[in-house]
Amino acid sequence: MHKPLATRPSRRELLRIDGRPVEVTMRLNPRARRLIVKVHPSTGEVTVVAPSQRALDRALDFARGEAPWIARQLARVPAPVAFRPGARVPYQGTDHLIVRSESGRGPVVRDGEARTISVGGRDEHVRRRLMDFLKQEARRLLEARSHDFAARIDARVRRVSVRDTASRWGSCSARKTISYSWRLVLAPEFVADYVVAHEVAHLRELNHGPGFWRLVRVLVSDIESPQDWLRKHGTALHRYGAG
Repeated sequence: MHKPLATRPSRRELLRIDGRPVEVTMRLNPRARRLIVKVHPSTGEVTVVAPSQRALDRALDFARGEAPWIARQLARVPAPVAFRPGARVPYQGTDHLIVRSESGRGPVVRDGEARTISVGGRDEHVRRRLMDFLKQEARRLLEARSHDFAARIDARVRRVSVRDTASRWGSCSARKTISYSWRLVLAPEFVADYVVAHEVAHLRELNHGPGFWRLVRVLVSDIESPQDWLRKHGTALHRYGAG
């Protein structure tokens, strides 16, 4: 039996913006101070956060009043790029053309000189196979770099994992496990190196104090350029791999 709508902590409704229906998720968060509307810069997901049940009940009207602002934010969301033959995907910052493998199923093969990534198998499996390949490459590259950087500052990484995180490029736990966004394999090498340096430095300094930044600079001399690249282009990395 469904709970009454008014007692649900979240719900979804359609709102017409610029002549098209847009799904709006309304969530209850007692820590919020007021009604806030958000548009995710990568996915275009529209969310209204309400501080109380009473505010949640008028969240859709609040979003309706913010429709012009929502429309402007949605216009900035990068167009998705599906993983299919003929599309282009960056690998360490260099665009590669996705092509059909002539050998049938076989492994996914990247040709750095030709700047192609060959994928075999049935059309409906291309996306999954390419996604698996890129995640494996990300883990291979980021794990090797993490251990290399850790050795330079007399630290040790217990485990490295890759995920598809929307808001963080990496994280380091007190247990010395590091997690990265697999999408770093799409970024230029100097950008991925900076993120690795940032997380590895946390193995020694679980803060962002002066000592932490000194460690980062021991590992990568330039931190401003990769930070600037991520600010300008990081969101666009989430456009790749749409279904």
